[in-house]
Amino acid sequence: MSHFQFLANEWRDIYESATKAEATAIPDPRTSCFYARRALELAVAWAYKFDRALKLPYQDNISALIHEPTFKHTAGEAVFSKAKVIVTLGNRAVHSGRDIPQSDSVQAVKELFHFCYRFARLYARGQKPDAELVFDEAALPRTTIPRQTLDQLKRLEGQLAEKDEKLSIVLADKENLDAEIKRLREEVAEAKQAAARLPDDHNYNEAETRDYYIELLLKEAVWPLNQKRDREFPVTGMPNSRLSLRESSVHLQSNFRGAKGDDAGQGFVDYVLWGDDGKPLAVVEAKRTKRSPIDGEQQAKLYADCLEAMYGQRPIIFCSNDRQHCGHDIGLRGFGSHGNRWTVKNLLTIC
Repeated sequence: MSHFQFLANEWRDIYESATKAEATAIPDPRTSCFYARRALELAVAWAYKFDRALKLPYQDNISALIHEPTFKHTAGEAVFSKAKVIVTLGNRAVHSGRDIPQSDSVQAVKELFHFCYRFARLYARGQKPDAELVFDEAALPRTTIPRQTLDQLKRLEGQLAEKDEKLSIVLADKENLDAEIKRLREEVAEAKQAAARLPDDHNYNEAETRDYYIELLLKEAVWPLNQKRDREFPVTGMPNSRLSLRESSVHLQSNFRGAKGDDAGQGFVDYVLWGDDGKPLAVVEAKRTKRSPIDGEQQAKLYADCLEAMYGQRPIIFCSNDRQHCGHDIGLRGFGSHGNRWTVKNLLTIC
């Protein structure tokens, strides 16, 4: 049985695209990511059409729709992050010639599963999906099918776009919406009220999505993260946990002057971006989505201090919670590119 069976009765078109993404996740990753984004687009368009609480943005492309504040509030931060992953991978499927690994398509389907669960929990007029539903990667079909090419998917994207109704046109005249839309809007409002009365106990696995999206952004910036030293890199000289943050900086400096002993602790850096000379260019500290990336700044500073003592070069600092990325002493919109390391090192360009 499909992971998306709970969609079948009320949202047949979303269900069909979701199951295509599911069926191709193993044999055809590019096509799978394409259909994952397609299912997301259909679900988001449906929500804007029938949920009166959502305000249509000036543009109705998928990126603008999911970033609109009323949509983000309705979906919740954890589910919003999943939508971003799906859009990013779906865009790569039709706009990039780079290979898409099976791990990415499996992740796209997994994120789609959680997104669709939230969607159905909010909007199902009939039975709500069971909170105990889980995504089982082992249950994905292991079939052999011909892979679709980038050009084939581009043509398919164009064909589907021609068939899709424009939300801006459908919803332009709110006073004269047809009776069917008005009736469904009333039912959807009641369904949302019913959902709000019950706790959402589903495990959306927010931490996994956060870490995956940060790595996806790093890889998009051509940091491959294909060496053991790139993740959870051990550093020595971290201050004793009993010290305050201010005391930590002083204590750490004394350790760097040569003191060795029980107080010189070990830490693990979430991500280290390395230069061609084998020295650290940057550290990336990840925090939970609900926390500001600035919350990780002090810890990242201590990691940078340790790396500077170990390699004689101080790396720049990035803190991220997958929604925001900031660099120490300067605001940044993304991670620096591996292709231009000098500018990364000097904080002169951002991607």
